Amino acid sequence: MTNTKQKLQILEKLDSLDAGQADTVLEYIKSLLQVSKDEATYKKFKKEALKEIRSALRKDGKMKLSV
Repeated sequence: MTNTKQKLQILEKLDSLDAGQADTVLEYIKSLLQVSKDEATYKKFKKEALKEIRSALRKDGKMKLSV
């Protein structure tokens, strides 16, 4: 099945939904797309930490810790 055919099938199914079903689908999609502030902050922190660790490991194979 091609992507275009799949997209057309999805659109046809969405067109056949009544208002209540459409609202339910919309709320479900919105819930999938929402990222909590705490989760976003954690992901940013983790990304930066891993970046710094990689950088430290690349420098002469030694890790220099500063306090």
